Amino acid sequence: MKKLLFAAIAVFTFGFTNAQETKFGAKAGVDLATAKVKILGTTATASETGFFLGGFANIGLSEKFSVQPELLYVAITDLNFISVPVLAKYNVAEKFGIIAGPSLNYFLDAEEDEFKVNVDFGAIYDITEEIDVNAKYSLGMGDVSVSGIFIGAGYKF
Repeated sequence: MKKLLFAAIAVFTFGFTNAQETKFGAKAGVDLATAKVKILGTTATASETGFFLGGFANIGLSEKFSVQPELLYVAITDLNFISVPVLAKYNVAEKFGIIAGPSLNYFLDAEEDEFKVNVDFGAIYDITEEIDVNAKYSLGMGDVSVSGIFIGAGYKF
């Protein structure tokens, strides 16, 4: 299953080399997350602060629209997972864009139900051509879910 996950990442990252412009980069930041578990009709929640770091590829499809797959390591106090968001980015202004899309999450510490899907949406502001700041909300789905705010910075190579 891990091989399939990495193959999907490779397709998204390198499959669009004919796109208008592709930029690779790194990103890191803080996450303010809430873990929710539903067991036998009872819901337990816990709020935690953690961090994320990883890389991304911004694949330009037109002047205003791009696809941005990411590969992130997310660490929260009791949860560690690999997140693969595939975000659509639309530039509403020269330096400001909105993002939305699914993220596929593989929980490293889980004994079962390792794979979860979230829905992400947020915004990116380009400070310079290389540096951006970004914020997004990731909405978890299912009986066991992690939702939260991710605030970070990115650097394009």
